[in-house]
This record gives sequence, C-alpha cells and structure tokens, in this order.
Amino acid sequence: MEAIQKMMVLASVQGYTAIAIGLIVGLGAIGACIGVGIMCSKFLESAARQPELIPQLQGKVFLLLGLIDASFIIGVGIALLLAFANPLLGVLNAVAK
Repeated sequence: MEAIQKMMVLASVQGYTAIAIGLIVGLGAIGACIGVGIMCSKFLESAARQPELIPQLQGKVFLLLGLIDASFIIGVGIALLLAFANPLLGVLNAVAK
C-alpha cells in the first residue's frame, strides 16, 4: 500500500507540473505578443508623427524587442527544466527513502 501512495503523490506532482508548464509558456507567450504589439504600434504612431526620429527610435525598438522575447525564452527554459529535470520529484524521492 505504501508504494501505491508514493506513486499517487508522484503522479499528482507530475500533473501539477504539467499544468504549471502550460501556464508558464502560455501566459509568457500572450504577454510577449501583447507587449510587442503595443510597442510596435506606438513606434509606428510616433514615426508617422515625427519621421526625423525614426533612426533613434528604431534602435530602441529593436533593443526592447530582444528584451521582451528574452523574458519569454527564459520562461520556456524554466518550463523545460521542470519538464525534464523536475527538482520537486528529486525532493520527494529523497523524503520517501
């Protein structure tokens, strides 16, 4: 009976981890897309108002695009860590022994 309980706990941790991975990737993608969309729309709006500032603004837009995408990629990296090297399962295995 002890082995069945341990397997149930491990299965529930894996299930909750899968939900967390979906939330991390999904919400990160939504946030990055909304942020890029708002930023690019404001860039186009400001470029239409003052065309002489386009070179200065364009560099800043590309820098911020990289930072916004980097936050999403960091979230994907954390999700991959949880998917393939879950530290929670290692803690559970150490406590169960």
